[in-house]
Amino acid sequence: MEEPLVTLAIHTFEKAQILKTILESEGIEVCIHNVNQIQPVISAGVRVRIRESDLPHALRIMEDAKWLNDSAENKFPESAAKQILIPVDFSDYSVKACETGIHYAHQTGAEEVMFLHVYFDTYIPPSFPFVSEILIDREKEKNSSLHSAHLQAMEQMEKWCASIERKMTSGELPRVKYDYTLLEGLPEEEIRLYAREYAPSLIVMGTRGSKQKDLDIIGSVTGEIIELTDIPLLTVPMHVPFNNLHDMKQLAFALSFNQRDLIAFDKFASLFKAYAHVKIQLFNISTSKNEWNEIRLGGFHAYLKKHYPDLTFDYTVLDDGDLLEALERFVEKKQIDMIACSTYRRSMIMRIFYPSIARRMLFHSNTPLLVIPI
Repeated sequence: MEEPLVTLAIHTFEKAQILKTILESEGIEVCIHNVNQIQPVISAGVRVRIRESDLPHALRIMEDAKWLNDSAENKFPESAAKQILIPVDFSDYSVKACETGIHYAHQTGAEEVMFLHVYFDTYIPPSFPFVSEILIDREKEKNSSLHSAHLQAMEQMEKWCASIERKMTSGELPRVKYDYTLLEGLPEEEIRLYAREYAPSLIVMGTRGSKQKDLDIIGSVTGEIIELTDIPLLTVPMHVPFNNLHDMKQLAFALSFNQRDLIAFDKFASLFKAYAHVKIQLFNISTSKNEWNEIRLGGFHAYLKKHYPDLTFDYTVLDDGDLLEALERFVEKKQIDMIACSTYRRSMIMRIFYPSIARRMLFHSNTPLLVIPI
């Protein structure tokens, strides 16, 4: 029986032709459909189709082809070296995230762990600075305040690193190379900009977890970073019973039944090669009554088993009703140690009025969450 074709991407005619040339140079047969035969150069929505067995190879090629993204200049560059970025605010939940990130770095062979602390100045300028002498005094006061904030942040970071060093020396944590950076400004903005420059393979951030009402810096910022970053982000709630991902036994991977799932899973498989012993539970993020959910899950399950033979899979159809409540029941029943899901960049209006599934899950769960931007 002839192998079925799958749609790899939908582009303009020009981009579809370029992608076709690149894939064929790598030995992948390509068909393009929906071309305007009269004026092909203005065709929109051209489908690039390939054999199903070529899909993993083609996805990796597309990941390297940065021209495919119209907003490529806004994407983070790929890092040649594996580097882990851990934003911290010196809280207990930052400690949990830090320890988790260090274990991950050691187990995946990362070359460096970078601690990032963003501090902000509490100086409030006067409302009516009419007199020049007052302006000069206020500027001196501001500079003094900034200097003081920087010194305080540096002192806290040095204590933080001393604590990490003690744990590494005692064997409580594995020995990895680490460094730190201090920045002044708004945490979510500075973390995003620094990540663009540093280009880590993974960002690890702590949260208080669900049902925590106290105000915190990093925990609340994590939700913003989910919406803004193009780098995989691992969030670690404070009360997770382990700080070493090697202790995981069950990981749940969310599916929305589109091609982004395949790209996201390929990224996930690359990030978590060191954890092939973990059983992966596939589940649907749509809980409306739909008899196709189980059929689709079964199809994805069969596909992933075929293309990732070293991994162990199962799948579960979530209960009908509220997604987050169904997810809680699923996590408890299957004893899930981590949830992985994809997300994508959306407009500010969409982020305000329609929070992403990933962000809703972040503030509703005490389970670590791996968010993979697509």
